[in-house]
Amino acid sequence: MTPILIKTIQFFLSLSLLIVLHELGHFIPAKLFKTRVEKFYLFFDIKFSLFKKKIGETVYGIGWLPLGGYVKISGMIDESMDTEQMQQEPQPWEFRSKPAWQRLIIMLGGVTVNFILAVVIFIGLVFTYGEQYIAADSLKDGIWVTDKTLGDALGLQTGDKILTIDGKKVEALSEIIPGFALGNHYTVERNGEVIEKEVPVNVIQTLSDEGDRDKIRSLITFRVPFVISEVPKNSINKDSGLKSGDFVVQIDGQPVEYKDQVLPILEAHKGKTVPVVVNRGGEKIDLNIKVAEEGTLGVYVGMTPEDYKEAGYLEMKTLKYNFLESIPAGWNKGVRTLTDYIKGMKKIFNPDTGAYKEVGGFAAIGGMFPDTWNWSAFWATTAFISIILAFMNILPIPALDGGHVAFLLYEMITGRKPSDKFLEYAQMIGFFILIALLLFANGNDLYKWLFK
Repeated sequence: MTPILIKTIQFFLSLSLLIVLHELGHFIPAKLFKTRVEKFYLFFDIKFSLFKKKIGETVYGIGWLPLGGYVKISGMIDESMDTEQMQQEPQPWEFRSKPAWQRLIIMLGGVTVNFILAVVIFIGLVFTYGEQYIAADSLKDGIWVTDKTLGDALGLQTGDKILTIDGKKVEALSEIIPGFALGNHYTVERNGEVIEKEVPVNVIQTLSDEGDRDKIRSLITFRVPFVISEVPKNSINKDSGLKSGDFVVQIDGQPVEYKDQVLPILEAHKGKTVPVVVNRGGEKIDLNIKVAEEGTLGVYVGMTPEDYKEAGYLEMKTLKYNFLESIPAGWNKGVRTLTDYIKGMKKIFNPDTGAYKEVGGFAAIGGMFPDTWNWSAFWATTAFISIILAFMNILPIPALDGGHVAFLLYEMITGRKPSDKFLEYAQMIGFFILIALLLFANGNDLYKWLFK
């Protein structure tokens, strides 16, 4: 299967699961409170359904328009806009006849299930796979900023040791880019001096303008010692004397240790033969090596995680959890993911950050899945999307669960229920707001596809 097809299958599988469970979150309390549910649909059935079957008083079906799903609850002004039913006398089995606290539980059911689902997935992931990461404070000589121009725009340099972001210690190397995208200030150790710096307000736009997601992901990494791991048989340096395990410590008289120091020297000596010094088992050996026209040596460079640790360059930490330990770990991961997403939303509503340009629609969500089938990545992405759905649905926008919740809270506090006519107008306004957001998000996807 092609990568696009694999992403598409994962997207629809994840989306279907999340929609069904979200709507089940409304369905179950509605049935518990003896409220009639007329329809339970995956996707929307405008004009016709791909499948439907009536069981009891509820029609279960699959619509043709994959923009979400819904449960149609009797006596409720929702996306169906069934105003004819609302003009009749309230019936005991209708939503509008139930106490406000029961209606509130019914409306909160969907987002509650979404959050609980994410936590359950995170519990399963940490229990099954544990957590593995490069400890940020273990990096011998700080980070490697692989793109100097982009690094300068963010205020970062190769050799920096990122200590904290927004006052919180950076535990894992992989936390730095997300931390910068969501944070406001950080502390860095540079040349032995600890400096407090502000995260550039337009950091998200800066990263977005780069356009290459893989380049962004690898922007901040560990400094790779220039250790020869393999000299291929077709290498231009197959007869140079280079051997696997050689540490290159000097090129053309310049002392070096890391790949980030070697690359600019090779760039300056394209097509030439240059003297090098390698450390081989503690012995310094002089060699002459050829630099290809592309500024490469035709060799593989790197070490195993165990070798990096043994040589003191970094430490790869692995956290394993038993089942009981995985429960609080999964819960904390769910809360942290939700908190980080809220921070990201705050950035979006600040025009100075340019984060609104990163708002994406279905293509952006589909792009979050890996292009090869990986259950760990699939479930992690599904959990993240479940958090997004929980947050987005609880926003106090009419037509969303959060809009209904807001009106119910108003009723419970004031003792006055909004009129059906008001709720009808609010539902229509909310619907147009959602359409506008949908067009904006997917318009961003289209713009990036055409121009980036």
